[in-house]
Amino acid sequence: MHEISRREFIKRATACSGLAGFVLANAAELRANPLGLPIGSQVYPLRLMLKDFPAFVKMVAEIGVTRLELCSPIGYGADFAALADGKEVRKILADHGMKSESSHFTMSELRDSQEKSIEWAKQVGVAQMITPSLGGGNRQNNPTLDDVKRRADEYNKIAAVAAQAGMQQGLHNEGFELSMVDGKRTYDLLFDLLDPKLVKFQFQMSTITAGFVAAEYFVKYPGRFISMHLQDVDMNPSVPAPPPKDAPKGRRGGRRPQVAVGKGTIDWVKTFTAAKTGGVKNYFVEQSWELTQQSVAYLKTLEV
Repeated sequence: MHEISRREFIKRATACSGLAGFVLANAAELRANPLGLPIGSQVYPLRLMLKDFPAFVKMVAEIGVTRLELCSPIGYGADFAALADGKEVRKILADHGMKSESSHFTMSELRDSQEKSIEWAKQVGVAQMITPSLGGGNRQNNPTLDDVKRRADEYNKIAAVAAQAGMQQGLHNEGFELSMVDGKRTYDLLFDLLDPKLVKFQFQMSTITAGFVAAEYFVKYPGRFISMHLQDVDMNPSVPAPPPKDAPKGRRGGRRPQVAVGKGTIDWVKTFTAAKTGGVKNYFVEQSWELTQQSVAYLKTLEV
């Protein structure tokens, strides 16, 4: 009997219904996306492109992104004004086959207007409320242990309110979390101080420049993570390059040049394999538009 390839079988089986292209495209997506999870993008580096939100969503959908991680317009200000109507945002996303299950919220808004933030999140369809840093995003080089405990206690209370509303609170790692206390990483202390039922963690891959290796954390703290922000970094350049001009402050990969995912030092197969242990549910490329396009293309080829 003449054998046919899987691709040819799908093509023949669906030809009559006219769905061959659809099935083939989606079969490729299922094979390629790491962990079988949708490819996501964080909008912060692309915020200047959000003014025409429908056009923006169409553009990112065309390169293969199916999940957007947003930033709350309540806390992040004018650059995110186009996201103010949560119900409209949800509709626009759905029109392009997309969802937003995760969004960033500033600590100040969670302190001052958490109920309003939760309401907006529900309108959009967001279930994961992530804050970038317990220190407001600015590195504090010399916090005391009492400082860290106080911030952790505050965030546990915020997370308890979120949980009652059906939301999962999460913590990113940059700024305050990269500081040291009595020779220990503040980030490491927070794993003991934050309630594992109420707070999950989102790993910022570019913090490899500060010695934070995602795979090591995923294995050390199983089940404590919910997502990742993807960047790659060249840790071995002959001359460290300056960050791109459009790179957000505090997200520039330290003194090493940030590059597209797959073109730097990070071992992505090892990272995604360990992410299963860590409990990662989703991931978001967080880079300039040029690098986002290259990173998404790479993720489509990465099988883990």
